[in-house]
Amino acid sequence: MRALIAGAGRLGAQIAQVLAAARHDVSLIDLDPDRIAQLGGTIPVPMRVGDACAPDFLEAAGVHGADLVIAATGRDDDNLVISLLAKRQFAVPRVVARVNDAENAWMFTSDWGVDVAVSAATPLVSLIEEATGATDTVALLRLSKAGVEVIETVITARSRSAGAPLSDLVLPSGTVIATVVRDGQPTAPEPGMRLRPGDEVLLVSHRATEQDVQSVFQ
Repeated sequence: MRALIAGAGRLGAQIAQVLAAARHDVSLIDLDPDRIAQLGGTIPVPMRVGDACAPDFLEAAGVHGADLVIAATGRDDDNLVISLLAKRQFAVPRVVARVNDAENAWMFTSDWGVDVAVSAATPLVSLIEEATGATDTVALLRLSKAGVEVIETVITARSRSAGAPLSDLVLPSGTVIATVVRDGQPTAPEPGMRLRPGDEVLLVSHRATEQDVQSVFQ
């Protein structure tokens, strides 16, 4: 699957990281050059600086070949414009748009080219399940052919793993930490890294259940 993600903030970066880990062809674009610079080297996907609301830029970014466009910027008006362009002008099969303000949710319909509207508060796992649900690819978070799952857990002040280095965690067999998202940025999971409240941990497992994993962290 080829996916184009507009918006390299916390949500867009997380989605790009997980889709890339599942070996999808992902591109990430954002209007802010500083944001793209901060992500450089942390996510193994092509990144471009530019305005996703501009048809010429979308075309240059590869929207013509995309199976999926995710409009994940922090502005609802931008997400609607991106969705409309992707669907109406470039005939992208699947368009997912982030809704930042719940009062604007009524506009995120097929009239604006939106196939799936997701709240900014939607957990990453649920969002990607929605995003990939109608594509003819292996569902990212239920990689049934390989028997692999991606599991997400959020560290709180009450979590048993808060303050613990990753090297001290005894993970279930066949489970690895893919990334730790801290302050909105995906971070390589180094052994000496200590987990903090607010960290989001993405794990890949082909044996453990979500309950098994949560018992380690929570």
